[in-house]
Amino acid sequence: MKIIAALKSPLSVVLSLFTILYLLGNSQIAITDPVESNYTLTALEMLKANDYMSPRIYGNYWFDKPIFFYWELIGAYKLFGINEFASRLFPTIFSISSLGFLYWFTTKIADRRLAITAVLVLGTSFAYWLLAKTVITDSTLFLFFNATLAFFYLAYSSNQKYYYYFCYIFAALSTLTKGPIGFLLPGLIIVLFLASQRNFIEVHHMKLPLGLPLFLVIVGSWYGYMYALHGSAFLDTFLGVHNVLRATVSEHPKDNVWYYYTAIFFAITLPWGFTVPKQLYQQWKQRIPNWYKPPNYINYNPTTMFLLIWAITINVFFQCMATKYTTYTYPSLFPIAILMARYLVAHPNRVKVTAFITGITYIVLTYTLAIPLTNQFYSGKHTARYIESLSDTTAPIYFHGNYRASIPFYSGKTIIRVVQDESLADTLPGGINWNAKNVMPITGFKEIDANKTAYLIESNPLKNNRPFDLDLITWSPVMKTSNTIISTHIPTH
Repeated sequence: MKIIAALKSPLSVVLSLFTILYLLGNSQIAITDPVESNYTLTALEMLKANDYMSPRIYGNYWFDKPIFFYWELIGAYKLFGINEFASRLFPTIFSISSLGFLYWFTTKIADRRLAITAVLVLGTSFAYWLLAKTVITDSTLFLFFNATLAFFYLAYSSNQKYYYYFCYIFAALSTLTKGPIGFLLPGLIIVLFLASQRNFIEVHHMKLPLGLPLFLVIVGSWYGYMYALHGSAFLDTFLGVHNVLRATVSEHPKDNVWYYYTAIFFAITLPWGFTVPKQLYQQWKQRIPNWYKPPNYINYNPTTMFLLIWAITINVFFQCMATKYTTYTYPSLFPIAILMARYLVAHPNRVKVTAFITGITYIVLTYTLAIPLTNQFYSGKHTARYIESLSDTTAPIYFHGNYRASIPFYSGKTIIRVVQDESLADTLPGGINWNAKNVMPITGFKEIDANKTAYLIESNPLKNNRPFDLDLITWSPVMKTSNTIISTHIPTH
């Protein structure tokens, strides 16, 4: 009877509905470029090589991200085959798990009404729905990163100090998912909170003698192995390029503006972001009479202060980083959802109606936008299917334009990136710079043998300004998709 009652509980119903929402259409959403395809192709090559420790892509070791997400993909491929559903399975699983964890944590610091409201807010936020269906590390990081901070606060605010051990475990898993940021940023948030409470004496209760070795053992199980196997090549690429360089040199300079994360905040929190200005306005109205009392101007209770520091620090930290991505501040949605729920819990009917309409909207968007757009414009799936049908399996296949890793993922063929000869040396990887990402096969135009049959894939935007070097060989178009043109060269003799 207790099991039946649990299945009928509001949380079970809500999580079941979110599971359906996040799984819908996943088997039809093509693997997109440039991010999803890098993850799926890497996991596929690891699986084929029977190597579950060293990420690899295009036959080369690939030190872009730590190992945990690749393990998820490999596990899904072993269970369900190599397809879109399997690729998107674990992001959905971790997103549902995070909603359950949010509910549990919120009941610990507040009550069930606030908890279920927070779950509805987070689960229907635009970024959360989108990343629950996206093949990237962020859904996994979301759970591990926020669990680290949640268990810290539960240990800090109670006599159950054993929660600190969970803090170390999840910090380690976070580090195995995203890198050093998995423990450095939670650590910064904890330090700032302790400073706000003037309570650094709590450090003595944080189980450091056992917690720190526990963290190091979990993290060292992979990082130590990678360094022992690959040495400085691992450190230079993983730490030098994908951590230090990413923080100091913008990968996308046009996005490196001071207002970047402020600008996208209302987009990623749709449809709930409107509550933030209202809450700020209400706080401002309440505190105007006491504005002349600086020492007591901010007198939030510890829980509110922790949630605010949690959310604000994530956004400010990544705003200070040179490279900016829309997903970097994604973990901040966990505390933000609780803060929003505090305002919305007084309006339960509005929350239910908004969540329902938003869920229906996401279903419509899945079938009217996500599936058609990914298949037609953001993936090389159709191009790969044509390449699979080629009768000449020995002919080299070249790609000019924005390289699509989804084509080798879907086709299993080697796709050679071709660039102008004078820029070849500046394109090849070497040193601590962004060229380290160019690990696909690369050649110059003049290296194409005119005496052999070959195929050329070109990105559509480049079809009207083809470099002169390509015209040194006669290419005949044989297929056109919405995002590429495929041509062939057949020697006349």
